[in-house]
Amino acid sequence: MLTILGFAMIATFLVLIMMKKMSPIAALVLIPALFCVFVGKGAHLGDYVIDGVSSLAPTAAMLMFAIVYFGVMIDVGLFDPIVRAILRFCKADPMRVVVGTALLAAIVSLDGDGSTTFMITVSAMYPLYKRLKMSLVVMTGVAAMANGVMNTLPWGGPTARAATALKVDATDIFVPMIPALAVGLVAVVVLAYVLGLRERRRVGTLTLDEALVREPETKTETVLVGAGAGAGSGGSGARSGAARGAAGGPGEAADGEAGSGGASSGASSGASGDDFQGLDPNRPTLRPKLYWFNALLTVALLTAMIMELLPIPVLFLLGAALALTVNFPHIPDQKARIAAHADNVLNVSGMVFAAAVFTGVLTGTGMVDHMANWLVDTIPDGMGPQMGLVTGLLSLPLTYFMSNDGFYFGVLPVLAEAGQAHGVSTLEIARASIVGQPLHMSSPLVPAVYVLVGMAKVEFGDHTRFVVKWAVLTSLVILAAGILFGII
Repeated sequence: MLTILGFAMIATFLVLIMMKKMSPIAALVLIPALFCVFVGKGAHLGDYVIDGVSSLAPTAAMLMFAIVYFGVMIDVGLFDPIVRAILRFCKADPMRVVVGTALLAAIVSLDGDGSTTFMITVSAMYPLYKRLKMSLVVMTGVAAMANGVMNTLPWGGPTARAATALKVDATDIFVPMIPALAVGLVAVVVLAYVLGLRERRRVGTLTLDEALVREPETKTETVLVGAGAGAGSGGSGARSGAARGAAGGPGEAADGEAGSGGASSGASSGASGDDFQGLDPNRPTLRPKLYWFNALLTVALLTAMIMELLPIPVLFLLGAALALTVNFPHIPDQKARIAAHADNVLNVSGMVFAAAVFTGVLTGTGMVDHMANWLVDTIPDGMGPQMGLVTGLLSLPLTYFMSNDGFYFGVLPVLAEAGQAHGVSTLEIARASIVGQPLHMSSPLVPAVYVLVGMAKVEFGDHTRFVVKWAVLTSLVILAAGILFGII
């Protein structure tokens, strides 16, 4: 009964948010509360929620201070050179923009944290997507898949969990999987190329010269006055600014973005809503004299995170405090920076705590355990020698419908035991267990995905409808490559 109710709860949640009948926050809270009553454990709802909140509180704290930290770094201009380089590559070509999104997300994902990857990627690419009238779900989908592949790095989480749960070395899991994961990353880039061609056909082929001719200069100057109008129009004037910026050097690129972006102050992160700022070279928050300090601080922060010198929430808390103090020594300026990013902080942290209700009920009522056991029990005995393939296939739905902790610490050991009984090595099972990460990164139980859709101003249901089929395809490509290379 708990198995049926568990699947029913998840299905109800996904259907309602994809049909936009409920907001994600409301669905994450009300649906599990209702099913908790159906299970007959309504009296324990408070305990389940508190347990869920307690488990996700460090994640919420990390996201809050990570948003502030990277928001400040974007404000002061740390990522401006990266953005200019990507924009010079993308020019005004939708295909290049989508491929650039995949490459940027993959590169930034080397830090092993999905939230920071999405903040940087969206901040860099959002203005260009808006100017060219491109689909924002393409951006969120490609970024999520690229990050999902890179999330398998030993310091990214899943590989370390698999190694811990099965008592093997993370290096022995990851290193042999590199060829298959490389194929998966190539698949994401190829998919980005195909989606980019589709976007090019949809919005039309636009050369730089055409972009300059289509829009009078007065239109761009008018956009400079009102941020909201500039973002909302998104038409040929927007394209003119992007094309003009891409046509010149770094300075001209910045001018082009500011011309079609919005408020010349550039106070916010550049991706908070329709009033994006792009790369205004004259925004008062820039701190060029502190560029190397901020760069070294960021490198030190990411290094400490990878080496696990301190808990990640503590690192970002210290980093945000230090970045604010050094870059904005005056208290009113610090308050202004915090206020500029308050919307993103509130949206993301609120979503995380709402997800705590969902995970708390799912775990506390025993639904997760019953669902996992049912799936394992349905594996035919004849599939025993193919437990590597079975584990890889099961990793797709299981890591989507439950947390990584639940899958790797609850289900994976059972699968590994079943594999050993049929002569399949534990390492093979461990490697197969990470192939579902491209899909996992768009799970409603992953806090980072709310950073992605929140900053991109995309409905979670729209993102889910778009990305699931492509993420499943990417995961299957990795699994097939692993089998082909004899890794799984």
